[in-house]
Amino acid sequence: MPHAARPRVMASVDAGLESAIRRLEGFLAIPAISCDPAHDGDVRRLAEHVRADLERVGFTRARVLDLPEERQPVGARRAHPCVAAEWLGAGASKPTVLVYGHLDLQPVKGEPWDTPPHEPVRKQTPSGERLYARGAADDMAGWVSWLVATEAWLAEGGELPCNVKLILEGEEEIGSPNLERFMDAFPDAFAADVMVLTDTENPSVDIPGLTVSLRGLLEVEVACASSTSDVHSGLYGNLVPDPAIALCMLVARLVDDDGRLKILPNPVDPAWLETSRDVPLGDDVLVAAAHLRPGVKPLPERHLTRAAWAWRQPSVTILSTSLPQPGLEKNAIRKQASAVLSLRVGPGQTREALLEALTRAATAAPPMGVEVTVKERSGGSMSWDYNAVGPAFEAADRAYREAWGREPLRIGIGGSIPFVALFGRRFGNLPLVLNGVMDPQTTAHGPNESLHLGVFHKAIKANVALLDELGEALSA
Repeated sequence: MPHAARPRVMASVDAGLESAIRRLEGFLAIPAISCDPAHDGDVRRLAEHVRADLERVGFTRARVLDLPEERQPVGARRAHPCVAAEWLGAGASKPTVLVYGHLDLQPVKGEPWDTPPHEPVRKQTPSGERLYARGAADDMAGWVSWLVATEAWLAEGGELPCNVKLILEGEEEIGSPNLERFMDAFPDAFAADVMVLTDTENPSVDIPGLTVSLRGLLEVEVACASSTSDVHSGLYGNLVPDPAIALCMLVARLVDDDGRLKILPNPVDPAWLETSRDVPLGDDVLVAAAHLRPGVKPLPERHLTRAAWAWRQPSVTILSTSLPQPGLEKNAIRKQASAVLSLRVGPGQTREALLEALTRAATAAPPMGVEVTVKERSGGSMSWDYNAVGPAFEAADRAYREAWGREPLRIGIGGSIPFVALFGRRFGNLPLVLNGVMDPQTTAHGPNESLHLGVFHKAIKANVALLDELGEALSA
Protein backbone atom coordinates (compact mmCIF):
# COMPACT_ATOMS: atom_id res chain seq x y z
CA MET A 1 0.00 0.00 0.00
CA PRO A 2 1.20 3.54 -0.70
CA HIS A 3 2.88 5.37 2.15
CA ALA A 4 0.41 7.51 4.09
CA ALA A 5 2.46 10.65 3.44
CA ARG A 6 2.55 10.20 -0.34
CA PRO A 7 -0.36 12.58 -1.14
CA ARG A 8 1.24 15.29 1.03
CA VAL A 9 4.59 14.75 -0.67
CA MET A 10 3.00 15.10 -4.09
CA ALA A 11 1.26 18.30 -3.01
CA SER A 12 4.56 19.62 -1.68
CA VAL A 13 6.19 19.00 -5.09
CA ASP A 14 3.42 20.92 -6.82
CA ALA A 15 3.72 23.84 -4.42
CA GLY A 16 7.51 23.91 -4.56
CA LEU A 17 8.03 23.66 -8.32
CA GLU A 18 9.23 27.24 -8.72
CA SER A 19 11.73 26.75 -5.90
CA ALA A 20 12.98 23.56 -7.59
CA ILE A 21 13.49 25.41 -10.87
CA ARG A 22 15.47 28.16 -9.13
CA ARG A 23 17.67 25.55 -7.47
CA LEU A 24 18.29 23.97 -10.86
CA GLU A 25 19.17 27.36 -12.34
CA GLY A 26 21.75 27.87 -9.62
CA PHE A 27 23.51 24.62 -10.54
CA LEU A 28 23.37 25.46 -14.26
CA ALA A 29 25.17 28.76 -13.71
CA ILE A 30 28.42 26.88 -12.99
CA PRO A 31 30.18 25.95 -16.28
CA ALA A 32 31.38 22.49 -15.23
CA ILE A 33 32.78 21.53 -18.67
CA SER A 34 34.75 18.35 -18.03
CA CYS A 35 36.65 18.21 -21.34
CA ASP A 36 38.30 21.62 -20.87
CA PRO A 37 41.15 21.86 -18.32
CA ALA A 38 40.32 25.54 -17.94
CA HIS A 39 37.06 24.47 -16.26
CA ASP A 40 38.51 21.83 -13.92
CA GLY A 41 37.94 24.22 -11.03
CA ASP A 42 34.30 24.66 -12.05
CA VAL A 43 33.68 20.91 -12.00
CA ARG A 44 35.01 20.77 -8.45
CA ARG A 45 33.15 23.94 -7.44
CA LEU A 46 29.86 22.43 -8.61
CA ALA A 47 30.66 19.15 -6.85
CA GLU A 48 31.22 20.99 -3.56
CA HIS A 49 28.05 23.02 -4.06
CA VAL A 50 26.00 19.87 -4.68
CA ARG A 51 27.55 18.09 -1.70
CA ALA A 52 26.54 20.94 0.61
CA ASP A 53 23.00 20.92 -0.79
CA LEU A 54 22.65 17.18 -0.28
CA GLU A 55 23.78 17.56 3.31
CA ARG A 56 21.27 20.34 3.87
CA VAL A 57 18.45 18.19 2.46
CA GLY A 58 19.19 15.48 5.02
CA PHE A 59 21.50 13.00 3.32
CA THR A 60 24.28 11.55 5.44
CA ARG A 61 27.84 10.94 4.31
CA ALA A 62 27.46 13.58 1.61
CA ARG A 63 30.98 13.77 0.27
CA VAL A 64 33.14 14.62 -2.71
CA LEU A 65 35.03 11.52 -3.81
CA ASP A 66 38.51 11.76 -5.27
CA LEU A 67 40.33 8.74 -6.59
CA PRO A 68 43.23 7.65 -4.37
CA GLU A 69 46.61 8.40 -5.87
CA GLU A 70 47.29 4.76 -6.71
CA ARG A 71 44.08 4.61 -8.78
CA GLN A 72 44.60 7.81 -10.74
CA PRO A 73 45.01 7.25 -14.51
CA VAL A 74 48.64 6.97 -15.60
CA GLY A 75 49.93 9.57 -18.03
CA ALA A 76 46.61 11.43 -18.27
CA ARG A 77 44.70 14.19 -16.54
CA ARG A 78 43.68 13.49 -12.99
CA ALA A 79 40.14 12.20 -12.62
CA HIS A 80 37.36 14.67 -11.92
CA PRO A 81 35.56 13.99 -8.62
CA CYS A 82 32.26 12.25 -8.02
CA VAL A 83 29.70 13.27 -5.40
CA ALA A 84 28.21 10.55 -3.18
CA ALA A 85 25.53 10.70 -0.49
CA GLU A 86 23.14 8.31 1.21
CA TRP A 87 20.10 8.05 3.45
CA LEU A 88 19.76 4.60 5.01
CA GLY A 89 17.13 5.28 7.66
CA ALA A 90 14.53 2.92 6.17
CA GLY A 91 16.33 -0.08 7.66
CA ALA A 92 17.51 -3.45 6.42
CA SER A 93 14.02 -4.67 5.49
CA LYS A 94 13.67 -2.00 2.82
CA PRO A 95 15.62 -1.96 -0.48
CA THR A 96 18.47 0.42 -1.25
CA VAL A 97 17.99 2.41 -4.44
CA LEU A 98 21.07 3.87 -6.12
CA VAL A 99 20.42 6.95 -8.25
CA TYR A 100 23.15 7.78 -10.79
CA GLY A 101 23.48 11.10 -12.58
CA HIS A 102 26.27 13.30 -13.89
CA LEU A 103 27.04 16.91 -13.13
CA ASP A 104 29.54 17.69 -15.89
CA LEU A 105 28.63 19.53 -19.09
CA GLN A 106 29.40 19.52 -22.79
CA PRO A 107 31.44 22.44 -24.20
CA VAL A 108 29.70 25.40 -25.84
CA LYS A 109 32.57 27.19 -27.59
CA GLY A 110 31.72 28.14 -31.16
CA GLU A 111 28.04 27.16 -30.89
CA PRO A 112 25.39 29.66 -32.08
CA TRP A 113 23.35 30.01 -28.88
CA ASP A 114 20.43 32.44 -28.86
CA THR A 115 20.96 33.06 -25.13
CA PRO A 116 24.05 32.82 -22.89
CA PRO A 117 24.53 29.06 -22.38
CA HIS A 118 25.37 29.33 -18.67
CA GLU A 119 22.66 31.87 -17.83
CA PRO A 120 19.37 29.92 -17.69
CA VAL A 121 16.50 31.55 -19.60
CA ARG A 122 12.82 30.51 -19.59
CA LYS A 123 10.75 30.76 -22.78
CA GLN A 124 7.25 29.82 -23.82
CA THR A 125 7.15 27.43 -26.79
CA PRO A 126 4.27 25.71 -28.63
CA SER A 127 4.82 22.59 -26.48
CA GLY A 128 5.07 24.48 -23.18
CA GLU A 129 7.58 26.43 -21.13
CA ARG A 130 11.23 25.48 -21.55
CA LEU A 131 14.42 26.33 -19.67
CA TYR A 132 17.42 27.02 -21.93
CA ALA A 133 20.95 26.37 -20.66
CA ARG A 134 23.81 23.98 -21.26
CA GLY A 135 23.11 20.85 -19.21
CA ALA A 136 19.51 21.80 -18.45
CA ALA A 137 18.24 18.35 -19.43
CA ASP A 138 21.56 16.53 -19.89
CA ASP A 139 21.82 15.81 -17.06
CA MET A 140 21.31 18.45 -14.39
CA ALA A 141 17.53 18.26 -14.22
CA GLY A 142 17.72 14.46 -14.33
CA TRP A 143 19.36 14.12 -10.93
CA VAL A 144 17.95 17.36 -9.51
CA SER A 145 14.50 15.82 -9.98
CA TRP A 146 15.61 13.12 -7.54
CA LEU A 147 17.07 15.64 -5.12
CA VAL A 148 13.74 17.50 -5.07
CA ALA A 149 11.73 14.27 -4.68
CA THR A 150 13.80 13.06 -1.71
CA GLU A 151 13.67 16.49 -0.09
CA ALA A 152 9.87 16.49 -0.36
CA TRP A 153 9.67 13.04 1.24
CA LEU A 154 11.92 14.05 4.13
CA ALA A 155 10.08 17.34 4.66
CA GLU A 156 6.54 15.94 4.55
CA GLY A 157 6.96 12.35 5.69
CA GLY A 158 9.99 12.66 7.94
CA GLU A 159 11.61 9.73 6.17
CA LEU A 160 12.09 8.07 2.80
CA PRO A 161 10.08 4.95 1.91
CA CYS A 162 13.31 3.12 1.05
CA ASN A 163 17.05 3.58 1.43
CA VAL A 164 18.63 5.86 -1.16
CA LYS A 165 22.16 6.43 -2.40
CA LEU A 166 23.20 9.07 -4.92
CA ILE A 167 26.30 8.99 -7.07
CA LEU A 168 26.94 11.95 -9.36
CA GLU A 169 29.77 11.56 -11.85
CA GLY A 170 32.00 14.38 -13.05
CA GLU A 171 33.20 12.75 -16.29
CA GLU A 172 30.22 11.34 -18.18
CA GLU A 173 30.56 13.86 -20.99
CA ILE A 174 34.10 12.65 -21.69
CA GLY A 175 33.08 8.99 -21.80
CA SER A 176 33.29 8.03 -18.09
CA PRO A 177 36.98 7.03 -18.36
CA ASN A 178 37.42 6.62 -14.60
CA LEU A 179 33.98 5.53 -13.43
CA GLU A 180 35.04 1.91 -13.02
CA ARG A 181 38.01 3.07 -10.95
CA PHE A 182 35.54 4.83 -8.64
CA MET A 183 33.49 1.62 -8.45
CA ASP A 184 36.60 -0.28 -7.39
CA ALA A 185 37.81 2.38 -4.95
CA PHE A 186 34.44 3.07 -3.29
CA PRO A 187 32.34 -0.12 -3.56
CA ASP A 188 30.11 0.90 -0.65
CA ALA A 189 28.98 4.00 -2.56
CA PHE A 190 27.58 1.75 -5.31
CA ALA A 191 26.17 -1.14 -3.24
CA ALA A 192 22.41 -1.30 -3.83
CA ASP A 193 19.43 -3.54 -4.60
CA VAL A 194 18.13 -1.57 -7.59
CA MET A 195 19.73 1.16 -9.70
CA VAL A 196 18.13 4.14 -11.41
CA LEU A 197 20.33 5.66 -14.12
CA THR A 198 18.87 9.04 -14.95
CA ASP A 199 20.35 10.34 -18.21
CA THR A 200 17.99 9.30 -20.99
CA GLU A 201 15.16 10.59 -23.17
CA ASN A 202 11.38 10.45 -23.36
CA PRO A 203 9.67 9.89 -26.74
CA SER A 204 7.75 13.15 -26.32
CA VAL A 205 6.78 15.65 -23.65
CA ASP A 206 3.57 13.63 -23.14
CA ILE A 207 4.96 10.08 -23.33
CA PRO A 208 7.49 8.86 -20.75
CA GLY A 209 10.16 6.34 -21.65
CA LEU A 210 12.23 3.71 -19.90
CA THR A 211 15.35 2.91 -21.90
CA VAL A 212 16.06 -0.78 -22.42
CA SER A 213 18.65 -0.76 -25.22
CA LEU A 214 21.59 1.22 -26.53
CA ARG A 215 23.61 0.90 -29.69
CA GLY A 216 27.35 0.41 -29.35
CA LEU A 217 30.05 2.36 -31.15
CA LEU A 218 32.80 1.21 -33.51
CA GLU A 219 35.19 3.49 -35.39
CA VAL A 220 37.27 2.26 -38.32
CA GLU A 221 39.59 3.74 -40.91
CA VAL A 222 39.07 2.43 -44.43
CA ALA A 223 41.90 3.14 -46.87
CA CYS A 224 42.28 2.63 -50.61
CA ALA A 225 45.76 2.75 -52.19
CA SER A 226 46.98 2.21 -55.75
CA SER A 227 50.58 3.43 -56.03
CA THR A 228 53.59 4.61 -54.06
CA SER A 229 53.32 8.25 -55.20
CA ASP A 230 50.88 10.71 -56.71
CA VAL A 231 50.84 10.71 -60.52
CA HIS A 232 49.76 13.22 -63.19
CA SER A 233 46.03 12.95 -63.86
CA GLY A 234 46.41 14.04 -67.46
CA LEU A 235 48.95 11.32 -68.21
CA TYR A 236 47.41 8.48 -66.23
CA GLY A 237 43.69 9.29 -65.99
CA ASN A 238 41.63 6.44 -67.52
CA LEU A 239 44.72 4.21 -67.25
CA VAL A 240 45.25 3.59 -63.53
CA PRO A 241 42.85 3.46 -60.56
CA ASP A 242 42.02 6.64 -58.67
CA PRO A 243 41.93 5.72 -54.94
CA ALA A 244 39.67 8.69 -54.15
CA ILE A 245 37.03 7.44 -56.57
CA ALA A 246 37.55 3.88 -55.34
CA LEU A 247 36.96 5.06 -51.76
CA CYS A 248 33.68 6.72 -52.75
CA MET A 249 32.58 3.57 -54.57
CA LEU A 250 33.57 1.40 -51.62
CA VAL A 251 31.64 3.41 -49.04
CA ALA A 252 28.63 3.62 -51.35
CA ARG A 253 28.39 -0.13 -51.68
CA LEU A 254 28.21 -0.54 -47.89
CA VAL A 255 24.83 1.21 -47.84
CA ASP A 256 21.48 0.87 -49.59
CA ASP A 257 19.73 3.52 -51.68
CA ASP A 258 18.56 5.25 -48.49
CA GLY A 259 22.12 5.46 -47.15
CA ARG A 260 21.48 2.79 -44.50
CA LEU A 261 24.13 0.23 -43.69
CA LYS A 262 23.50 -3.04 -45.51
CA ILE A 263 25.84 -5.31 -43.61
CA LEU A 264 24.86 -7.36 -40.56
CA PRO A 265 21.19 -6.32 -40.16
CA ASN A 266 19.85 -6.88 -36.65
CA PRO A 267 16.75 -9.06 -36.16
CA VAL A 268 13.78 -7.22 -34.65
CA ASP A 269 11.21 -8.95 -32.46
CA PRO A 270 7.78 -8.62 -34.17
CA ALA A 271 6.01 -7.87 -30.87
CA TRP A 272 8.48 -5.09 -30.07
CA LEU A 273 8.12 -3.74 -33.60
CA GLU A 274 4.38 -3.33 -33.06
CA THR A 275 4.84 -1.41 -29.81
CA SER A 276 7.40 0.84 -31.49
CA ARG A 277 4.67 2.22 -33.74
CA ASP A 278 3.52 4.30 -30.76
CA VAL A 279 6.79 6.26 -30.75
CA PRO A 280 6.10 9.71 -32.26
CA LEU A 281 8.76 9.91 -34.97
CA GLY A 282 6.70 11.33 -37.82
CA ASP A 283 8.03 13.66 -40.49
CA ASP A 284 7.08 16.79 -38.55
CA VAL A 285 8.92 15.64 -35.42
CA LEU A 286 12.08 14.69 -37.31
CA VAL A 287 12.12 17.80 -39.49
CA ALA A 288 12.04 19.98 -36.37
CA ALA A 289 14.33 17.88 -34.17
CA ALA A 290 17.00 17.35 -36.87
CA HIS A 291 16.73 20.91 -38.23
CA LEU A 292 16.18 19.68 -41.78
CA ARG A 293 16.24 22.24 -44.58
CA PRO A 294 13.04 23.04 -46.51
CA GLY A 295 12.32 20.26 -48.98
CA VAL A 296 14.54 17.69 -47.26
CA LYS A 297 12.52 14.79 -45.90
CA PRO A 298 13.39 12.11 -43.33
CA LEU A 299 14.29 8.69 -44.66
CA PRO A 300 11.34 6.37 -45.42
CA GLU A 301 10.40 3.60 -43.02
CA ARG A 302 10.45 0.74 -45.56
CA HIS A 303 9.95 -2.57 -43.71
CA LEU A 304 10.73 -1.24 -40.21
CA THR A 305 9.54 1.61 -38.03
CA ARG A 306 11.73 4.65 -37.57
CA ALA A 307 12.17 3.68 -33.93
CA ALA A 308 13.53 0.32 -35.06
CA TRP A 309 15.93 2.00 -37.49
CA ALA A 310 17.16 4.43 -34.83
CA TRP A 311 17.40 2.05 -31.88
CA ARG A 312 17.83 -1.51 -33.14
CA GLN A 313 19.79 -1.38 -36.42
CA PRO A 314 23.50 -0.71 -37.08
CA SER A 315 24.29 2.46 -39.00
CA VAL A 316 27.27 4.25 -40.51
CA THR A 317 28.44 7.87 -40.65
CA ILE A 318 31.50 9.32 -42.39
CA LEU A 319 33.46 11.28 -39.76
CA SER A 320 36.34 12.47 -41.92
CA THR A 321 38.29 11.74 -45.10
CA SER A 322 41.80 12.36 -46.40
CA LEU A 323 40.38 13.85 -49.60
CA PRO A 324 42.05 17.21 -50.35
CA GLN A 325 40.33 20.28 -48.95
CA PRO A 326 39.44 23.32 -51.09
CA GLY A 327 42.58 25.31 -51.81
CA LEU A 328 44.75 22.18 -51.93
CA GLU A 329 43.71 21.01 -55.37
CA LYS A 330 46.22 19.67 -57.87
CA ASN A 331 45.86 17.77 -61.12
CA ALA A 332 47.01 14.47 -59.76
CA ILE A 333 45.74 11.03 -58.97
CA ARG A 334 46.53 10.70 -55.30
CA LYS A 335 48.33 7.56 -54.23
CA GLN A 336 45.77 6.77 -51.53
CA ALA A 337 42.57 7.94 -49.91
CA SER A 338 40.98 7.05 -46.60
CA ALA A 339 37.88 7.70 -44.53
CA VAL A 340 37.09 7.34 -40.85
CA LEU A 341 33.72 5.68 -40.40
CA SER A 342 31.61 5.66 -37.25
CA LEU A 343 29.42 2.60 -36.98
CA ARG A 344 26.63 2.19 -34.45
CA VAL A 345 26.37 -1.40 -33.28
CA GLY A 346 22.88 -2.84 -32.92
CA PRO A 347 21.74 -3.92 -29.42
CA GLY A 348 22.89 -7.47 -28.81
CA GLN A 349 25.50 -7.24 -31.56
CA THR A 350 29.23 -7.02 -30.89
CA ARG A 351 31.80 -4.66 -32.32
CA GLU A 352 33.90 -7.69 -33.27
CA ALA A 353 31.12 -9.16 -35.40
CA LEU A 354 30.41 -5.85 -37.12
CA LEU A 355 34.11 -5.23 -37.77
CA GLU A 356 34.48 -8.68 -39.31
CA ALA A 357 31.44 -8.16 -41.55
CA LEU A 358 32.63 -4.71 -42.61
CA THR A 359 36.14 -5.95 -43.38
CA ARG A 360 34.77 -8.83 -45.41
CA ALA A 361 32.49 -6.51 -47.43
CA ALA A 362 35.19 -3.88 -47.99
CA THR A 363 38.01 -6.17 -49.06
CA ALA A 364 36.04 -8.52 -51.30
CA ALA A 365 36.54 -7.55 -54.96
CA PRO A 366 37.85 -4.02 -54.25
CA PRO A 367 36.73 -1.29 -56.70
CA MET A 368 39.15 -1.04 -59.63
CA GLY A 369 41.38 -3.59 -57.90
CA VAL A 370 42.86 -1.10 -55.40
CA GLU A 371 44.47 -2.24 -52.16
CA VAL A 372 41.95 -1.92 -49.31
CA THR A 373 42.74 -1.95 -45.60
CA VAL A 374 40.37 -1.68 -42.64
CA LYS A 375 41.73 -0.72 -39.21
CA GLU A 376 39.79 -0.41 -35.98
CA ARG A 377 40.39 2.85 -34.11
CA SER A 378 40.65 3.13 -30.35
CA GLY A 379 37.67 3.91 -28.15
CA GLY A 380 34.17 2.75 -28.92
CA SER A 381 31.64 1.14 -26.63
CA MET A 382 29.55 -1.98 -26.27
CA SER A 383 25.89 -2.21 -27.18
CA TRP A 384 23.37 -2.94 -24.44
CA ASP A 385 20.13 -4.91 -24.59
CA TYR A 386 18.01 -5.43 -21.50
CA ASN A 387 14.89 -7.38 -20.60
CA ALA A 388 13.07 -4.96 -18.28
CA VAL A 389 10.75 -7.30 -16.41
CA GLY A 390 10.12 -7.98 -12.75
CA PRO A 391 8.79 -6.20 -9.66
CA ALA A 392 11.02 -3.13 -10.04
CA PHE A 393 9.67 -2.41 -13.51
CA GLU A 394 6.10 -3.10 -12.47
CA ALA A 395 6.72 -0.52 -9.73
CA ALA A 396 8.01 1.92 -12.36
CA ASP A 397 4.89 1.39 -14.46
CA ARG A 398 2.67 2.23 -11.48
CA ALA A 399 4.73 5.30 -10.58
CA TYR A 400 4.66 6.69 -14.10
CA ARG A 401 0.97 5.97 -14.48
CA GLU A 402 0.34 8.22 -11.47
CA ALA A 403 2.69 11.03 -12.51
CA TRP A 404 2.31 11.02 -16.30
CA GLY A 405 -1.12 9.48 -16.72
CA ARG A 406 0.28 6.52 -18.64
CA GLU A 407 2.88 3.78 -18.37
CA PRO A 408 6.29 4.44 -19.93
CA LEU A 409 7.20 3.04 -23.32
CA ARG A 410 10.16 0.66 -23.42
CA ILE A 411 12.45 2.58 -25.73
CA GLY A 412 15.99 2.48 -27.05
CA ILE A 413 18.65 5.09 -27.68
CA GLY A 414 20.50 5.25 -30.95
CA GLY A 415 23.57 6.72 -29.33
CA SER A 416 26.15 5.07 -27.14
CA ILE A 417 26.42 5.81 -23.41
CA PRO A 418 29.53 4.13 -21.99
CA PHE A 419 28.42 4.25 -18.36
CA VAL A 420 25.26 2.24 -19.14
CA ALA A 421 27.26 -0.62 -20.64
CA LEU A 422 29.56 -0.45 -17.61
CA PHE A 423 26.68 -0.64 -15.15
CA GLY A 424 25.20 -3.47 -17.19
CA ARG A 425 28.46 -5.41 -17.02
CA ARG A 426 29.11 -4.75 -13.33
CA PHE A 427 25.57 -4.86 -11.98
CA GLY A 428 23.58 -6.73 -14.60
CA ASN A 429 22.11 -8.98 -11.91
CA LEU A 430 20.24 -5.98 -10.45
CA PRO A 431 17.21 -4.16 -11.85
CA LEU A 432 18.50 -1.21 -13.91
CA VAL A 433 15.85 1.47 -14.44
CA LEU A 434 16.91 4.05 -17.04
CA ASN A 435 14.92 7.26 -17.07
CA GLY A 436 15.51 10.96 -17.68
CA VAL A 437 14.07 14.34 -18.58
CA MET A 438 15.16 14.80 -22.19
CA ASP A 439 12.71 14.95 -25.11
CA PRO A 440 13.09 15.27 -28.90
CA GLN A 441 13.35 19.09 -28.68
CA THR A 442 16.08 19.07 -26.01
CA THR A 443 19.01 19.29 -28.49
CA ALA A 444 21.44 17.87 -25.95
CA HIS A 445 25.10 18.46 -26.92
CA GLY A 446 24.03 21.21 -29.30
CA PRO A 447 23.21 24.91 -29.19
CA ASN A 448 20.09 26.03 -27.31
CA GLU A 449 19.80 22.90 -25.19
CA SER A 450 16.59 23.07 -23.19
CA LEU A 451 14.43 21.35 -20.59
CA HIS A 452 10.65 21.13 -20.86
CA LEU A 453 9.51 22.28 -17.43
CA GLY A 454 6.36 20.17 -17.61
CA VAL A 455 8.54 17.08 -18.08
CA PHE A 456 10.69 18.19 -15.13
CA HIS A 457 7.57 18.48 -12.95
CA LYS A 458 6.28 15.05 -13.97
CA ALA A 459 9.72 13.51 -13.49
CA ILE A 460 9.86 14.74 -9.89
CA LYS A 461 6.41 13.29 -9.17
CA ALA A 462 7.31 10.01 -10.86
CA ASN A 463 10.38 9.81 -8.63
CA VAL A 464 8.27 10.45 -5.52
CA ALA A 465 5.99 7.59 -6.47
CA LEU A 466 8.82 5.31 -7.62
CA LEU A 467 10.62 5.51 -4.27
CA ASP A 468 7.42 4.46 -2.55
CA GLU A 469 6.58 1.72 -5.07
CA LEU A 470 10.10 0.26 -4.94
CA GLY A 471 10.05 0.37 -1.16
CA GLU A 472 6.92 -1.78 -1.18
CA ALA A 473 7.73 -4.06 -4.12
CA LEU A 474 11.26 -4.99 -3.02
CA SER A 475 10.82 -5.14 0.77
CA ALA A 476 12.37 -8.16 2.46
